[in-house]
Amino acid sequence: MARFNVYRGEEMIGGSDLEFGDPPMGVAFGRFIPNERYKGAGAASSGVLSVCTASGVLIEASGGVHLEDQSAELGPDGMEVSVLGIASPEYGTLFPEHVTAYEHRLKSS
Repeated sequence: MARFNVYRGEEMIGGSDLEFGDPPMGVAFGRFIPNERYKGAGAASSGVLSVCTASGVLIEASGGVHLEDQSAELGPDGMEVSVLGIASPEYGTLFPEHVTAYEHRLKSS
């Protein structure tokens, strides 16, 4: 089960673990796993997208939520969701693993 649910309007269309991130930019992204309500790439552009935690807490994203669907060319791995502009300290609470990885990279430089 995905850690985060993706909505188009009021309808949940899939989920993601948002397994990648850029903490300084407040960005989290990952593979999008659609459910039966997802209607494909053409429908992705209609309706406002949002992301909530599995417990239903909305992630505030000043840059919005974007869904990239290249599954026609790349198969199921060709779908990605990005959440842009997540403020700190919420980012660190939601994605401590991204922050830890970023800090590790800084120390290694």
